[in-house]
Amino acid sequence: MEVKVPSSRRPWRNALEITGARENNLKNVNVKFPLNVMTVVTGVSGSGKSTLVKRILAPALMKQLGGGAGEATGRFDRLMGVNGQVTHVEFVDQNPIGKSSRSNPVTYVKAYDAIRTLFSEQPLAKARGLKPSHFSFNIEGGRCEVCQGEGQVKIEMQFMADIYLTCESCNGHKFKQDILDVKFQEKGIDDVLDMTVADAVEFFKGQPKVAERLRPLDDVGLGYIRLGQSANTLSGGEAQRVKLASFLTKGATLQQDKILFIFDEPSTGLHFHDINKLLKALNALIEQGNSVLIIEHNVDIIKCADWIIDLGPEGGLNGGIYCSKARPRIW
Repeated sequence: MEVKVPSSRRPWRNALEITGARENNLKNVNVKFPLNVMTVVTGVSGSGKSTLVKRILAPALMKQLGGGAGEATGRFDRLMGVNGQVTHVEFVDQNPIGKSSRSNPVTYVKAYDAIRTLFSEQPLAKARGLKPSHFSFNIEGGRCEVCQGEGQVKIEMQFMADIYLTCESCNGHKFKQDILDVKFQEKGIDDVLDMTVADAVEFFKGQPKVAERLRPLDDVGLGYIRLGQSANTLSGGEAQRVKLASFLTKGATLQQDKILFIFDEPSTGLHFHDINKLLKALNALIEQGNSVLIIEHNVDIIKCADWIIDLGPEGGLNGGIYCSKARPRIW
C-alpha cells in the first residue's frame, strides 16, 4: 500500500501575502499563502519555515483578526489579502490536550458526555438513581474518592521522582463499585474506557451520538489509542491529531467560518497507512470551506499538496534566501 499522488490539484484565487519577512534568517522574502487549498511549507531544518509561519504569519493574522494581542510578531512589512477571506486562525500544535492527568481523548472530542448519558439510562442505573454525573471521573459522586478518579495514587518522593501506584480502593477502575455494576451490552464504564478507539467505534455502532464523536479519532489514524488513555501519555503528534479530530466532529459549525488551520509536522510518528487517513481528514477540513497550511518534511504529505512553498536552499545563515512557489508535479 502507498500514498497515491492526487490526480488533480485544487485551483486557488485568493491568498494571504506577507511582504518583507526578515525575522531570524529570513532575508526580506515575499510569500503568498493560497486559501481554500492545502499548502505545504518545506525546506531543510533551519531554513526558516517555523519563523515564517509561526513567528510572522500566524501572530500577524491573529492580531489583524482581533486576537493574539500579547504575542510578539517577527519583523515583516505588510500582511495583505485577509479581506474577509479568513475569519479565524487555528494553530494545531503538539502541546498536550489537557493539563489534568484525567484529560483523555474521549473527553476532548466530547464523546464521553454521550457515553455517560447512555450508561445513566440503563435499568440498573435508573433503579439506583444514578445520573450522567455519577459516571464522571472529574466530579464527586460516582468516582473513587481515594484516587479522585485517577485510578492511581501518587506517592511523593523527597529526593526521587514521584511514583504512581494502582489505587487499592478501586483497583485502578476509577469508580465506586455501584457505578461499575452498571452494564451496557455486558460492558461497564471502566471496560469502555479501556477500549481502543477502533473497538469502541464498532461497539457503539448502534449508538450514533457516540459513534459519530469517536469516528474522527479513527479517521486521523488514532484507532489504536484507548478512550481513557491519560493525556500526558500521548505523544506530541498524537495530541495534535486528537485536536484535529475534535475539529472534524464540529462539521456544520466549521462551515459557518473561514478558518486557516496551521499544522506543524502532523505526520510525526505515523505509518504511511495512517498518513492516508490523515490526508483524508485534512481534505475534509478544506471541503468544509477552510484552508490548511502545513509545515512538513514528510514526502508523502508534500506530494499531496495543492501548493508548495519551499525555503532554503540550506539552513542557518544559508537559509531563508530562496522561496519557490509552485504547484507540485506528478511525482
